[in-house]
Amino acid sequence: MRIPLTLLLLAVQPGCHAPLTPAMNPPPTVLHPAEMVGFLVTCDAARCREFFVDRLGFDLDGEDDMALVFVGDGRMLRVQKMKSHEPRPYTVLGWNVADIDSAVARLERAGVRFEHFGFPGQDASGIMTFTDGARIAWFKDPDGNVLSLAQLP
Repeated sequence: MRIPLTLLLLAVQPGCHAPLTPAMNPPPTVLHPAEMVGFLVTCDAARCREFFVDRLGFDLDGEDDMALVFVGDGRMLRVQKMKSHEPRPYTVLGWNVADIDSAVARLERAGVRFEHFGFPGQDASGIMTFTDGARIAWFKDPDGNVLSLAQLP
C-alpha cells in the first residue's frame, strides 16, 4: 500500500532554530541557485526502492548500475549501490517538520518503526524533547542509515 508522505521542509537560518521568512531575505550562498541533493548508500536496491517508494511516497526517478534516484517533495535523493556498507551511528538525512506528532503517526501507518534509544526525554513514540524545545524522532532505512524528523522551536 502506497501512502504519500509530505514532509514540510523548512529552510533554517544558520545558528538559529527559527524558520526563515521571506522578510529575512538571507544572502544567497556561493552555490546559489544550485539545489542541494541528498545522498545515501544501499546494499539492497530492492529493499531500498520499496522503503522510499512504498513507505515514504518518493517517486523513483531513475536507476542504473550505480544508483537509485528518488524525488520527494521536489527534492532529489541519490542512493548509491554498494556491495558493503557500514551505517553511521548518527543521523545522515533528516526533515524539518511543522508537526512531528502527525509526521510520526503518518510514518507509523506506512510501516516505519521509530528508534528508542532510552534517552531522557524520549517518549513512547520515540520523540525526544530537548531543553530548547526541539523535538526529534529517529528511524532507519533498510540499510540501517539513521534518518530523522525534527520539529524546531
